Amino acid sequence: MGKFILGVIIGILLIPAALYFYCRSGIAPVATAASPMPFEKFFSRTALHATIDRQAPKTKSTRATEGELLAGIDVYRHNCGGCHGLPGRPASNVAKGMFPRPPQLFESGHMVTDDPVGESYWKVKHGIRLSGMPGFTGLLTDEQIWNVSLLLANADKLPPSAQQALTAPPQIPSPPKEQTKAATKSSQGNK
Repeated sequence: MGKFILGVIIGILLIPAALYFYCRSGIAPVATAASPMPFEKFFSRTALHATIDRQAPKTKSTRATEGELLAGIDVYRHNCGGCHGLPGRPASNVAKGMFPRPPQLFESGHMVTDDPVGESYWKVKHGIRLSGMPGFTGLLTDEQIWNVSLLLANADKLPPSAQQALTAPPQIPSPPKEQTKAATKSSQGNK
């Protein structure tokens, strides 16, 4: 019986030792272009879904006012669009270089319109480890997080004003007048 227990203990200790040597050997795939580690998808998805099921706020409605949608678009364009894309535009180089690739949330098949709003809210607020998805706690207000979550829940049925705001080209801010005058004087002085 003693040999059996010793064998079980050694067997249990071999698993963490093997994992340690696998990670220390330099053969574990850690580059964004590499394939996932064994069981990586299973463990990360299982843990993520269990946590969201337990912690995400429960909401009864995905209805949003036009004002909430427009506010959500402003948040999305400034904080999310670089990775998750905008309608009618190809994925950015940043998104193409990430692992796992972030879903393009305005492409069919990648929309989260079937997800509860509270799930999107949780993901935006807390982020997702090992995915590149940052958490916006302290960076966005709860209202901003709810607005962008409502936008994503309604992405397939946006009113025309929201669609126009979402697809409008980015506005480049003009420099203050003092900088413009100084630049003009500087360029005239170089002639």
